[in-house]
Amino acid sequence: MELAFIDWTLIIAFFVISLAIGLYSSKRAGQSVKEFFLSGGNMPWWLLGVSMVATTFSADTPNLVTDIVRQNGVSGNWVWWAFLLTGMLTVFIYARLWRKSGVMTDLEFYEIRYGGKPAAFLRGFRAIYLGILFNVITMATVTLAAIKIGGVLLGLEPWETVIYGSIVTVIYSSLGGLRGVLLTDFLQFFIAMLGSIWAAKVSLNHPMVGGLANLLSHENVAGKLALVPDFSDASAWIPLLLIPLAVQWWATWYPGAEPGGGGYIAQRMLSARNEKHAVGATLLFNAAHYALRPWPWILVALCSLVVFPTLESIQTAFPHMDASVIGHDLGYSAMLSFLPAGVLGLVIASLIAAYMSTISTQLNWGSSYVVHDFYHRFVDKNASEKRLVLIGRLSTVTLMVLSGLLALTLQNALQAFDILLQIGAGTGLIFILRWFWSRINAYSEISAMIISFAVALYFAYLHDYFGFAPMASHMKLITGVGITTVAWILTTYLTPREKEKTLKTFYDRANPGGPGWKSIAGDKALINWQVPMGIAAMIVGCITVYSALFSTGYWIYGKVLPATILSFVGFGGVFILFKLWNKMK
Repeated sequence: MELAFIDWTLIIAFFVISLAIGLYSSKRAGQSVKEFFLSGGNMPWWLLGVSMVATTFSADTPNLVTDIVRQNGVSGNWVWWAFLLTGMLTVFIYARLWRKSGVMTDLEFYEIRYGGKPAAFLRGFRAIYLGILFNVITMATVTLAAIKIGGVLLGLEPWETVIYGSIVTVIYSSLGGLRGVLLTDFLQFFIAMLGSIWAAKVSLNHPMVGGLANLLSHENVAGKLALVPDFSDASAWIPLLLIPLAVQWWATWYPGAEPGGGGYIAQRMLSARNEKHAVGATLLFNAAHYALRPWPWILVALCSLVVFPTLESIQTAFPHMDASVIGHDLGYSAMLSFLPAGVLGLVIASLIAAYMSTISTQLNWGSSYVVHDFYHRFVDKNASEKRLVLIGRLSTVTLMVLSGLLALTLQNALQAFDILLQIGAGTGLIFILRWFWSRINAYSEISAMIISFAVALYFAYLHDYFGFAPMASHMKLITGVGITTVAWILTTYLTPREKEKTLKTFYDRANPGGPGWKSIAGDKALINWQVPMGIAAMIVGCITVYSALFSTGYWIYGKVLPATILSFVGFGGVFILFKLWNKMK
């Protein structure tokens, strides 16, 4: 496609503004490590909440949703909708705990909660394991989406997209630190939302689609509209609904949806002004992430089933694209090729914004692990603030290079999504319980990390090699969760508990409360323990957000009665939620 002058103007203007924000923030970011990675720990809830939403609004997310909808229908999105339970648990239980802990990164938590060499090993190893390995994989999936978008809309070679997409992001991320990331995220969120809504509008008006009514009645689409899977088909509802709601949300570790909070979500909470702002930020994030954003993507995905019903039709329309990257996730980018001048530039700018917001966050977060939890802790404990910031900037560039190289080897977003879920299978329960069960120790986490990774490698490379019958993804997930969970629980009881002094210091600092700490804090652990109230708020919060999500869908489908009922349920949930919130203060 050829972009008009107005398209290039919009794209270049966006790049210039992003660079300007990075330059504006650079002086302050260079003052200290806390400024570079936590923006001084004084950020407001609304900026942090929007930043979380912008980060998870990555360039690969519309592609992932399109892949899911084209293959499994709208109800297939339960594989990520189920993570709302994790998010709401973080809002009402873990946000305050993280803020009270006073750590700079969530990995610093290990040497507060646990003691001795095992805790130090856990912190240092996970700094590399998550900050580099997991982080690079995540960024590679986002970059893969950018490669496909660049190939369809701009005719770029994969390496060209990687180079062009990385330069500006690396510059403002390495210069401005977290403050620069937060400010650009705020701009990028609104550009990305406007672009996705406009893309949905243009897609609905495509001559082959002919508007919303024709779309919903089209033979390629009618069977894909259900919001829950068909309960008469066990092969559909078990992997798409039951497993995500019953197991996946609490048992797996996935970037942005960590049980108990973690990663860049924890980074945002730790940079909040106080506990109240940390809670408000995570609540805004979960409401917007699950209820506000999905439907424009879903509509474009449904339209793509009409215009490009098969993979062959996508390949025919874009013959210059390598056959290895042709997948259902390309349906979203394919629909964008019909955008008119001006709109095309806006939407491309919105996708660039989505890409940059995610990558910049991952770079800053991953770099914080490398610098604070590995370099400063194990390599040079006496390093100056200036040197630590320099190491942070260098590691930012290195992470971008590694993720770009990996992106050139991947084929689709859903493939990487499944890999990440499998690697983290079975570790999630530890992240939930370690705050409230004093018996969990560093060996519990080490065993879970090693075994879950080993199981993932087995299913990825050895299961078929040994000639066993192929297993569905959800069966691999359940097996991984079962093996890992049993292993870390046994390890917990077979290894010594943490020293009482370590446990008491942690309890006095975070004050988690609960019966799991009665042996350390006595009856004080049960006084004003707010977890039961937090779980009640979590349930109400989930009902409220799901009601908003599904009522929007039913309004789009023209089903007035269920849309009206769910709208009232949602408004009622908001009222109850504020009542519970006030009781928890």
